[in-house]
Amino acid sequence: MSVTALILPGGGARGAYQVGVLKAICEMAGPGGNPFPVICGTSAGAINAVVLASHAHEFETGVERLENFWSTMFCARVYRTDPWTVFKSGLRWALSLSLGGQLVTHPKSLLDNTPLRQFLDQSLKLNGIRTAIERGDLRGLSITASGYTCAAAISFFQASMDIEPWSRARRHGQRTDIDVSHLLASAALPLLFPAERIGNEYFGDGGMRMLAPLSPAIHLGADRVVVITTRDEKPDPPPEDPVPYPSLGEIGGYLLDTIFMDTLNADLKRLDRVNRTIGLLSEEKLKESGLRQIAPLVIRPSRDLREVTHEHMDDIPRAVRTLLRALGGWGRDWRMASYLLFESAYCQELISLGYEDGMRQRSEIMEFLSS
Repeated sequence: MSVTALILPGGGARGAYQVGVLKAICEMAGPGGNPFPVICGTSAGAINAVVLASHAHEFETGVERLENFWSTMFCARVYRTDPWTVFKSGLRWALSLSLGGQLVTHPKSLLDNTPLRQFLDQSLKLNGIRTAIERGDLRGLSITASGYTCAAAISFFQASMDIEPWSRARRHGQRTDIDVSHLLASAALPLLFPAERIGNEYFGDGGMRMLAPLSPAIHLGADRVVVITTRDEKPDPPPEDPVPYPSLGEIGGYLLDTIFMDTLNADLKRLDRVNRTIGLLSEEKLKESGLRQIAPLVIRPSRDLREVTHEHMDDIPRAVRTLLRALGGWGRDWRMASYLLFESAYCQELISLGYEDGMRQRSEIMEFLSS
């Protein structure tokens, strides 16, 4: 039987866009079972993936919980926004750099995401993952994080027992029971949020080392993948006049874009080449190769989410705004701010955009899911 996977890459606050698309898909599918027996997530997409997986036997409820989760979001639920905490973090970084790491302990991150841990502990129903697998509504869930010591992408998966762990160059699949630590590790944006310890090693955002973002879904048995990205692919025009030197904030936003989207796009291109190559093989050669075609469907934002961020720039807490100004991530380029703007008005607009984009591709999505 054909197995369809849902792939939810990272994007910080941009993850709200994925919820709007899922809401549209839920309406198209109507009452019934889970259309995605395999669910894979990274960073903010990992949190969305776990909520869906824990409600795989009641897909509509999972989407409703996600919509409520993001519609009522605010920055202080994800990281501490009080002026003293933000000032203290900035001061520690400044002292550590000026004193060469002497007298002052090395800072772990710019922001403290303790509130997110507390919220996830209280909100998630992780036992539902095992229930969904036992009922046959879910084949597997994968959450990817990057090991800072092993220098590899580790896809922690919880799945039916016929699925074996895998090992490839710089990426491995490790069976485990998914918990909040895996989500915090996968969502630990480099420098912004602290790394998370799992076992004997610290892990950071899953996009940093994952050179083949589609691979966990394929290892879990999928032959069809639905990917909901958080970036449009319209190219930025080259500047007509000389621009100022890029700030730390601009470079940081650029790196986040690279981590979350560029490797995914490269893997989709590679998938297209492999599919076309397989199409040239005879049936006999195809059996010998052990390869199989993977059908993709990609849903992208129809708007540049940096524009939406600009429209909601006054919603971000003042202390965080000050920190972004200090890093140069405010004003000229809204990339970094778009990942940190966990405020309800912004998230609701992204949900609406995702819903509209999903409905705009209604015929394509329904044909893909039903074929």
